[in-house]
Amino acid sequence: MALRQALGRGLQLGRALLLRFSAKPGPPGGLGRAERPGPGWGLRARGAAEPAPGPGPGLGLGLPSSRYRFFRESVAGLAARLQRQLVLRARGAGPPCGRAVFLAFGLGLGLLEEKQAEGQRAASACRDIQEIFTQKNKLLPDPLASRRWQGFRLEEYLIGQSIGKGCSAAVYEATMPTWPQKPEGPRDRLLLGQDPAIAPRAESKQSAQHMATAFPLAIKMMWNISAGSSSEAILSTMSQELVPASRLALSGEYGATISRKHERGSKQLAPHPNIIRVLRAFTSSVPLLPGALVDYPDVLPPKLCPSGLGHGRTLFLVMKNYPWTLRQYLQLHPPSPRLATMMTLQLLEGVDHLVQQGIAHRDLKSDNILVEFDSAGCPWLVITDFGCCLADESIGLQLPFTSWYVDRGGNSCLMAPEVSTACPGPGVVIDYSKADAWAVGAIAYEIFGLPNPFYGHGRTQLESRSYRESQLPSLPENMPVDARQLVKALLQRDASKRPSARVAANVLHLSLWGESILAMKSLKSDKMIGWLLHQSAATLLTDRLIEGNSVETKMKMCFLANLEYEALCQAAFLLCSWRAAP
Repeated sequence: MALRQALGRGLQLGRALLLRFSAKPGPPGGLGRAERPGPGWGLRARGAAEPAPGPGPGLGLGLPSSRYRFFRESVAGLAARLQRQLVLRARGAGPPCGRAVFLAFGLGLGLLEEKQAEGQRAASACRDIQEIFTQKNKLLPDPLASRRWQGFRLEEYLIGQSIGKGCSAAVYEATMPTWPQKPEGPRDRLLLGQDPAIAPRAESKQSAQHMATAFPLAIKMMWNISAGSSSEAILSTMSQELVPASRLALSGEYGATISRKHERGSKQLAPHPNIIRVLRAFTSSVPLLPGALVDYPDVLPPKLCPSGLGHGRTLFLVMKNYPWTLRQYLQLHPPSPRLATMMTLQLLEGVDHLVQQGIAHRDLKSDNILVEFDSAGCPWLVITDFGCCLADESIGLQLPFTSWYVDRGGNSCLMAPEVSTACPGPGVVIDYSKADAWAVGAIAYEIFGLPNPFYGHGRTQLESRSYRESQLPSLPENMPVDARQLVKALLQRDASKRPSARVAANVLHLSLWGESILAMKSLKSDKMIGWLLHQSAATLLTDRLIEGNSVETKMKMCFLANLEYEALCQAAFLLCSWRAAP
């Protein structure tokens, strides 16, 4: 009985120590203070070695990063002191009850140290895997890579039909006439400056892919109404469009001007497979392109259209031509539930990359997502149109909202609640770190075959500033349960309860390919690392043996290139909690 009581006292002491160091800071002298205790606590053995820093905050202990190192040092020092006192008490320098307390407490601290060591090994393995796949996860070759000093003049391109237009630009398919593969049939007459009838868009994957092959490039012509006619003024006003531009794209005739603009604080996005790349950026005189007088006469310069309000010079962006937008693809080819899950995952990977770079897109919608296909016809999604993005080096994702004149982004229908409900004032800041992830949750309705609940009219439309989570429409019954729970989580009004894009992407990765690890009764770090090593080996082997990466292989490579042990554990625990719920 005495031994049982002693063990209980030891456990209470261990629990009290954990609570002390994991508690939130309180008022001076309170129990929640996290400051370093005085000598009377004796938490550090004299001459004890300084422990090496850990790999990350908490390692599953739930401790804030600011207290994790102190907590670990204190535990190590206390364990060393207890070991010495345990030897003395074991020799008879104390009653049996006291010896049992120190024995239980010392064993508990030893287990805690072992748990930390396991977490360190797991985090180290994740970093090694991440380093390997960061090098392997390369983008497809640049279509203009062999023409390093070409493509900076509009006259070098053969312009095809209109691909589409938005509120600030028109996009045309294009090629360079000197390329071996030239357009065939009636498209041969679609030269720069001509204005033939616009051919209809493709209605099948094969014809759309053929058109993208015949015209491998797309040229986006910005509408210049208020930026002036000087190149420097145009590039300064439209600098957000240059965020996804490659370094080579900025090395043309006006590269020096663009570089000066970027030095003043505008970010340049690192490449990612799910993000569009701008291959060339230059200013030029506005031409009369096919369909211009019908589609957008008001933004043309007066010399081309007497009633036009546009300036005579504007910005042109050259990109890869993709067969469809996501909205066009979904209208003709509704994906299967598993394929829809993979498409949602791709969007989350792209959004996570933006967040890691400190950039918010702020205009995600199905028209701003492009689609191409692998050899098996599986869609690959690419986020485009950065004209409304937040990419300021000085503020990151925290936008000071001091007045209504501050731009909060485009597409108010898919504006996250924390953005749409913000009221300007001194010291008010809008946090965009989870705003794009919320928009992905809304777009997921479209991907899984339902109308977007934040579009429409009347009672069928929800508003982000006022909707209740209980008002969200039911998701399809054939939709994977994990994906259904994730969409609900992404659309939570409270951003603090919403998973980050990284955790959300990990949830879908584990749901699609990690069933073996999720089926275990308890998640252990060694089992998790074993599964990751197996995935790594299989992905590397598949990448080497199969010519042309499949969508599934590319997604696994993206996952392993962005591997973080803590975020992975959060996703695993989130999935387990959903599956355990009644």
